[in-house]
Amino acid sequence: MSSSPLHRALGLVTSQVPETTFEFYSDAALGVAFLATAIIAAKRMSYSRSQGGAETTVVTAFYSLILLTATLRTIWLIVPSTFWSPYYTPHAVMAFDPDHPEWFLKFLEVLLVGAGSLCLFSIFILILVYWADILKKYFYPGARRSKPMVTFLVLVSVLLIVQILNATLFLMKNYSTEGMILVNAVTLSLVSLVCVCEITIFSHRFRTVLKTLGAINQVSTESQVKRIVWITVTGNLFFFTRAFIETIFAVMLIVYWHKFGSVAEVFSHKLWDSYILLKHWSEVAILALMLYILQSRFTTNMDGSGDTAADGGKNGYQTVPDSEPNNEGLPYQTVATLSV
Repeated sequence: MSSSPLHRALGLVTSQVPETTFEFYSDAALGVAFLATAIIAAKRMSYSRSQGGAETTVVTAFYSLILLTATLRTIWLIVPSTFWSPYYTPHAVMAFDPDHPEWFLKFLEVLLVGAGSLCLFSIFILILVYWADILKKYFYPGARRSKPMVTFLVLVSVLLIVQILNATLFLMKNYSTEGMILVNAVTLSLVSLVCVCEITIFSHRFRTVLKTLGAINQVSTESQVKRIVWITVTGNLFFFTRAFIETIFAVMLIVYWHKFGSVAEVFSHKLWDSYILLKHWSEVAILALMLYILQSRFTTNMDGSGDTAADGGKNGYQTVPDSEPNNEGLPYQTVATLSV
């Protein structure tokens, strides 16, 4: 009986050790990076809100999502891992298990990580929703369009429902914390693949629009096209990397769970460290990129607002008359330039 898969898995779990020195310092470095991102986002959000007007409303929304993402990640990384669980690597814990009183804190940890991922992906969902609406306006000018923010809230609500169902199934003892981690991995992998496809399609159409506007107005749109290409490459690199690691992660979970009834053999410290570092440093990089884009475009709009009308709108989409008001009361060119 002692050689059964269950006892073997339990033996591997009990042999796990708390976080190593490397893991402590790597988590601290990530925590500081996310904290710095949160502070910068908070300052810029406060400044953006003080400006007022429709021009800054979209900027403030993006800064708010970046702030929330970075704050949630900071809390998770700064709090010592031993607070959540005796082990650094994941291990199976069932809800309401009297032998594992730490189950509730582990449950909260999974929810905290999931909430951070939801906020992170919400940033790009918001971008894609507005991109889709802008492109629909130009390619299908007479078509009826739904409000972008309503579409955004619906999509985010779907992901939120997945998180709630995941937590509910755990609390109903349908599966352990391993099951929650698996559901999150599969969800993020699928969303990442969708984002890769949508960014690629929309960026191609945006380049078409820019080149057409440039030909009509007889101005160069090369810098805008380069910016779109740059954002497309970096965005797709992030989401492709995220989809790849989450897919590999999910496949390993399923294989080992089916074979041993536990995933204890999957999560060696080296493997888990590699997963954490690749996943979260890529998040820091993409959030920093978003802050750079928002700041550069916002500064350009603020500093060049007086020159835009004089030069015929060469810095954006203002040369195209907006015959149809935006459903959100926001200028389309603002969303476009902030997004690309």
